[in-house]
Formats: sequence, structure tokens, C-alpha cells
Amino acid sequence: MLLFCILQIAFMTLTLFPIRLFFAAFMMLLAWPFAFIASMGSDEQELEKPLSWWRKIVDILLKAIMRMMWLAGGFHWISVKGRRALPAEAAILTVAPHSSYFDAIPVTMTFASIVMKAESKDIPVWGTLIKYIRPVFVSRSDQDSRRRTVEEIKRRAQSDGKWPQIMIFPEGTCTNRSCLITFKPGAFIPGVPVQPVVLRYPNKLDTITWTWQGPGALEILWLTLCQFHNSVEIEFLPVYIPSEEERKNPVLYANNVRRVMAEALGVSVTDYTFEDCQLALAEGQLRLPSDTCLLEFAKLVRSLGLKPETLEDDLDKYAASAMKMKKEKVNLKEFSAYLEFPVSHLLESMFALFDENEDGIIDIREFVIALSVVCKPSKTLETIQLAFQLYQSENGTITEEDLAHILKTAMGVSQINVTHLFRAVDEEEKGEITYDDFYRFAELHPHFAEDYLYADQMGAESGLETSSLSAPNGICTDFSPENAEDKNKPLQKKLN
Repeated sequence: MLLFCILQIAFMTLTLFPIRLFFAAFMMLLAWPFAFIASMGSDEQELEKPLSWWRKIVDILLKAIMRMMWLAGGFHWISVKGRRALPAEAAILTVAPHSSYFDAIPVTMTFASIVMKAESKDIPVWGTLIKYIRPVFVSRSDQDSRRRTVEEIKRRAQSDGKWPQIMIFPEGTCTNRSCLITFKPGAFIPGVPVQPVVLRYPNKLDTITWTWQGPGALEILWLTLCQFHNSVEIEFLPVYIPSEEERKNPVLYANNVRRVMAEALGVSVTDYTFEDCQLALAEGQLRLPSDTCLLEFAKLVRSLGLKPETLEDDLDKYAASAMKMKKEKVNLKEFSAYLEFPVSHLLESMFALFDENEDGIIDIREFVIALSVVCKPSKTLETIQLAFQLYQSENGTITEEDLAHILKTAMGVSQINVTHLFRAVDEEEKGEITYDDFYRFAELHPHFAEDYLYADQMGAESGLETSSLSAPNGICTDFSPENAEDKNKPLQKKLN
């Protein structure tokens, strides 16, 4: 079977692949002038009116051209099940699972509006096609953009069908379709009926899936165009009308819609989110182990209301306070005052993560280190530099015991052996090291964690396992559906 696949790809690469690629690119270029002309002079009031006769013709032509583009890619027929609701029936289409840029197929079939990065409109050709479907643009450089995006979605969704439907992929990232991760609430905040749409790619060989731990975008395109035929199924489920409770609670609404879609797909759900995936797969020198408590910590940080756009400022404030407190430990009431949050069940859960001895006090420095990892997961050395500042003595050094506290907190585990690493950094055998010593060592040994930490832990009682090992489902380590019920287990105290 493997030999046949290799021979097929080799044959198609030399024969059909270049033809398909040229024809698909030609179709996109052919669509550009129609989209450009139809987008000229379109103000907001005109967009809310029914399409004029000539724009209806352009709409039909563009859909036909886009269908020919997918045909060139090997999608000879597209199976559509169910009935697409009218905009007045469901202003929002929620699509899942999101696994590839080929998920644009239902977008080009419906020409529903989508939520896109503002930078996308400046891409030659593609930007013009994007603007034609009247997307909701979101800017990453604008801290207030998220709020305005939600408000715009809400405004369009509550326009009684005047605006085109909005198609949203609520997972917010690509997975491999083995389960549905937590839906972002943006599509459900308006509290209007939504139509769930599920996607399936029932192909013998999966060349479609585009996740972080897999082939790149160009390789996916090449492998897909080298298949004789690619199948896709689009199923429009019945419109989901929210209850009064769901209208008031977007998270509940999102979870219930996700459950309906999971049942239709025959897959499980997991409560991990896009942000959890980013944290678990961050490309820093320290890879989080599969049993890390930092994922639980990250959830609590979000639940407390610490916003991603202000998290770095919050980190600076908490770090400055921790440096003034030095080695002083705090109780729950003092921790509440330190964070400027009232005592609650969420705060007690966060406090418990650091209170390993259950004596009612924690080291606030460990909270700062954990927050730094969540805030800047790929910037390992910045977190370690901050940790050195928190732990160092008056002469700017730390001991092996201090390094153990720093690294086990940064990795969210209960035990870690740093002796091998500490001795490698402490070349002069002084029994203490500075951050400059550590930085020089890390520059010479960028894979120091794999060489000096993980190697020591394999087979040890701590069960440390790096996320660089094969992930169960292509999202991130230990995110497989069978672990979806882990949240029901008691909190494990591994951060100190």
C-alpha cells in the first residue's frame, strides 16, 4: 500500500499535478476582475439591500468559477446533505471540525461572510476575493479589535436577514477531526439561532489535515493535488434555536451546539482550547510534559478574567510586587489582595495548585513564573531570566535547589532532577550560578532540556514526557478524546 502511494504521488507529480495547479491558479485569476468590479463602490447601506440583477449574475459566475477551481484540485463532486437555512432563519453558520484551508470549500459555495485578519485584504488577488464576500475584519494590532469584532457580528446577526450569513469556525484553529475542542463564544454572543454545519473528508489517504504537528501548507497542497479524487461532505444540520438560558450564557450555548455537532460526526469533545494548544506546543527550549498542571493553571487564569491583550502588563505588575516581597510566603487572603481579585472558588483552586504541602501558604514567586510561561510560552529564556531575578541572592546567584524550584514550576511538574544540568552550567563547581552563566550555556546548547533534563527523567517516577513525542490526535499531547473527562479528577498539585 505504501509503495503504491509513493508511486502514485511520483507519477502524479510529473503529470497531473502541474496541470491542476496551473488550472486552479487560472480560475482564481479569472475570478478576480468579477470580484473587483462587484466590490467597487459598495457602501454599507447598499450591502444591506437585496443584490441587484447584475450582482446576482456576478455571484453565479463567481460560484461557478470557484467550483471549477475545486474541480481542478480533484474535488470532482461535493456531497451536500441537509438544507441551508435562509439568513432570516439563521444568521450564523457554525462550521466544524476545522482541519484545513480546504475548509474554504463551503465558503466559496455559499459566499457567506467570514471573520478574517485585516491584513488579508491587502493580499493580491486573494484580498479582492475576500472583500467581495463582505467579511468581518479583525486586527491583531488593535487591542480593542476583539470587542468591536463581536459587536459587528452581533449587529449583522440581528439585522433580520439584511446582511449575508456569517460563517464561523468556532474552534479557532485546525485539528485532525478526531474530536471537537472548546468552541469560542463569539458566534453565540448575539443569542440568535445558528445553523451547525459539519465537514467530513472520507478519503482513504488523509492529505487534507493541516495541523501544527504535520505537513506544511505547501506539502498539503502538493499531496492533495496528487490524488486522483478528493472527497468532501458538507452537512447542514437543523437550525439550533437557543433557550433563554443559552441566550444569557454564550458558553453554555456554544457547548450545547458543539455536543449536537459531535453527535452528528460521531466524535468526542474535549474541553481544551486553542490557547491550550498554543501553550502545549510552544517552540521554546522547555517543552511542557503531558502531565503538566500549567494547562489547568492557564484555564484558571482565563476564568479569573485576566485578558490575553493585557497579560504582559499584568505580569510586569505582579513580578514587581513579588520582587519586593522577596521570599515571603502568603496565605489565601494575602494572595487575593496581591492579585486584586476577591476570594472565590476559582481563586481557591489556583491557590491549591501552588499549595503542595496543604499548609495554607504559597510562594508567590512560583505564581509569577507560571504566569510568565502562560503569557510567553515560546520565550523560555525570558521566563528563566525573570525567575533568576526573583530567586537570586544579593550577589546575583542561585543554587541547585533554586534552579529545581524554577524549572519544575516552569514545566508544571511535582518533581524534576536538575543535577545534571546544574553541574553542566556550573563549570567552576562553585555551587551557584548566575543568569549570565545559564544564558551562555543555553546559547551553546539550545537543546539543553532534551540533553540534560528529559533524558534524566525518562523512566523516572515523575513520568515526565515531553510534548515533542508523538501526540495522540495531532492537536497537542494528551489531548485525545479519552482524556476529555480528566477535568473531573481532583486538582493535582505539581507547581511547587
